[in-house]
Amino acid sequence: MGIQERKERERERRRQQIMVAARRVFSAKGLEKSTMEDIAKEAELSPGTLYLYFRNKDELFASLSLRMLQFLNIRLEELEQKRTLSVEKKFHVLKKALYDVYDFDPLVLINMFHLQSSETLKNLSDELIQEIKTLSRKSLRSMARVFEEGIKEKRFIERHPTAMADSLWALFSGIVLWEESKKIIDDNKNYLKPTLDLAFEIFWRGVCV
Repeated sequence: MGIQERKERERERRRQQIMVAARRVFSAKGLEKSTMEDIAKEAELSPGTLYLYFRNKDELFASLSLRMLQFLNIRLEELEQKRTLSVEKKFHVLKKALYDVYDFDPLVLINMFHLQSSETLKNLSDELIQEIKTLSRKSLRSMARVFEEGIKEKRFIERHPTAMADSLWALFSGIVLWEESKKIIDDNKNYLKPTLDLAFEIFWRGVCV
């Protein structure tokens, strides 16, 4: 292993160390109350070291969300490999992929939904924003292909496949955020999965011919 390769590996290891620490701090204190100093202390690094890897707290937070989008795309790529499945089964695999994304890291997913509609995006580098856009578009295209196939087979109503994918994503994100907000009132109640099951069933009936 050459010197340059060792340096790159060390840099990536340190970057992952910071992201793991940030995940813990965000979980304990919330995004708004967390500081780069808190994260540096959790990572056992100096605050100055953090700024060598991330420009600010928002960029660090967005990098965690980027991991979520990467995981989603991996699951959707697996779906696209299942070419012999019926449209109905592909829809159920798509639904399972969204559930898996939530289970992968609920906190980061919820914060990612907030990120998509917040001022935080203005504090990110152009490179990071472009990466988020690329992965988001890729995931929506993958979902849209399921609906495109269903329309061609005359199983689904004739609507724009991308609009159908957008609607499904909005349904998913909206229910996750709504159920999360209800926990503030009663933390003992968690109806997320049953509510999502019902919503997906209604959506399926709505798009089927």
